[in-house]
Amino acid sequence: MLPAAVSLQKQGANKGAVTSFLISTPESGVDSISITYALLDPILTIARPLVAFFTAALAGIAQNLVDYKQQITPLQPDLTCPVDGCCDGVHCEPEVHRHHHTMIEKLTSGIRYAFFDFWSDLVGWFFIGILLAGCITALIPDDVFSTYLGSGLPAMLIMLAVGIPLYICATASTPIAAALILKGVSPGAALVFLLAGPATNVASLTVLVGVLGKRAAVIYLTAIAVSAVVFGLIVDQIYTILGISAQAIVGQASEIVPAWLQLGAVILLVFLSVGPLFRNVDGLFKKVGLKLQTVLKNKPTETGREAPNQSESCGPT
Repeated sequence: MLPAAVSLQKQGANKGAVTSFLISTPESGVDSISITYALLDPILTIARPLVAFFTAALAGIAQNLVDYKQQITPLQPDLTCPVDGCCDGVHCEPEVHRHHHTMIEKLTSGIRYAFFDFWSDLVGWFFIGILLAGCITALIPDDVFSTYLGSGLPAMLIMLAVGIPLYICATASTPIAAALILKGVSPGAALVFLLAGPATNVASLTVLVGVLGKRAAVIYLTAIAVSAVVFGLIVDQIYTILGISAQAIVGQASEIVPAWLQLGAVILLVFLSVGPLFRNVDGLFKKVGLKLQTVLKNKPTETGREAPNQSESCGPT
């Protein structure tokens, strides 16, 4: 998401548009909406993208109003072909470029991205979310969250404090939110976590400050915090007015899917996940190994001096 936002800015998008993109994209993707419906319930499935859209529009408009009087130098948009870079978009007319790729090539590229590239980016976070949700369900007593969190403004603020610094994607946050609801957290508080978790983390805020500036980062965080809490309270009221228990209906959408289709989907998911997950784990171990080698190489000897270079002669000259 962050590289895409930087690319949008390079192509001429203003700060408000980039801010809106960063907020709305994690919550309004097909993957996010689908897994929300599968693991949560129809109300949160509708509320999640709608609240994200309102928050993104609010933050984007506020950002543009703040920068309205500033003289912004127009950027030269990058119109390079996104498929393979065959045209720069300047010296190649759109009519000419339209014939560079056949429909079969475009469909093949799209299918390859959907089943391999896209899922490779998500698979690690997805299984982390599943593992965390399983730990919450199995290890934490049922009355802990209902006693100390429950619903109301304090619960929203706690979930906001947990979600903002947490590094987690929209797909991985959904099973965690489902586990929290089953343990007694209100759907409004879970919605706050679903909005704040994917949209904010320490890494993204650092990039946001570097790309858009400190003022844009403040507007970004403020819009997310205020909107998440306000709409979290509204969602709790909707459940109360309708007399619906979130714990009773969470995850019930899977009942309409035949058992054979569920099993086939799981087999396909595992098949698509083995390779990317192995590469992610292998890459993680390699990074850890390189860091350990660097630490051991630079570690001083017991006398406080650096270890001698192996290429140096230790004998008498």
